[in-house]
Amino acid sequence: MEMMNLKPSFARKLNHQGLSPLHIAVRKGNKEMALRFLEIDKHLVRVRGKKGKTPLHYLCKVGNQLGLLHTFLEASPYCLQDVTIENRTALHIAIQNNRLDVLKLLLNCKADKHATNEVGLTALGVAQQHNNRENIAILQGCFIPVVKLEKQIVMYVTKVSLLIFRNMDDISADDRNSLLVILGVLLLTATYQAILSPPGGVWQGENTSKSKGSFDEWVLGKSVMNQASFLLFYIPTYLVFLVTLFLTLGLLKTFPHEFRTALQVLLAFLANVLR
Repeated sequence: MEMMNLKPSFARKLNHQGLSPLHIAVRKGNKEMALRFLEIDKHLVRVRGKKGKTPLHYLCKVGNQLGLLHTFLEASPYCLQDVTIENRTALHIAIQNNRLDVLKLLLNCKADKHATNEVGLTALGVAQQHNNRENIAILQGCFIPVVKLEKQIVMYVTKVSLLIFRNMDDISADDRNSLLVILGVLLLTATYQAILSPPGGVWQGENTSKSKGSFDEWVLGKSVMNQASFLLFYIPTYLVFLVTLFLTLGLLKTFPHEFRTALQVLLAFLANVLR
């Protein structure tokens, strides 16, 4: 360390094996030495050694048992962009060596999983090539906890509904009546009518599939639109109708506080169903 203080450039010199002092510290598992190197020069993480490998690449190969990966990425975030002479990123190296702990942390730090190596393989392609099912699952986003996501959706919808209903109590009588007219007369009526009578209407005659060979089945009361177009129209219209209905009921002061609480629960339930 005294030599480092006197001549910092020595830390960038490579030995006959093409390794810098930080490369060696990582390979030997010397965490204390690695951290002291970074205190003097945080950019040592990006020193290119043999075959273009940086200390980060070496760390992704041996694993994060020392807990240095987060320190490396914090010291030099752009080190994620460094590639070897084979155009392999840290992500490629972690997958090739089946380092799951490294892989998860790299993705949390927004590593580019679409980057390709010299043979045109992405990180997912390398995982599939090695048949690493856990790596494949992680890259496809299967490690995201669904339960936690559900709780977050319900929490945010609940906060929004609380904010809406809290502000409703401060609306003046004139503004309240105006909003009721807009919501009730215009939006509710329009969306309700649109749901009952979609664009183009519905089939009202007999089954004419024999004379109109372009459709397999024309059913009485079925929308004229094809299924995909009907869903694109129906789902947003239905959502607008429900939200408008909830807001209209919330504006009516004649309903007790418990009713508004019930509406908030319904909004949270709706968000969970839509998920």
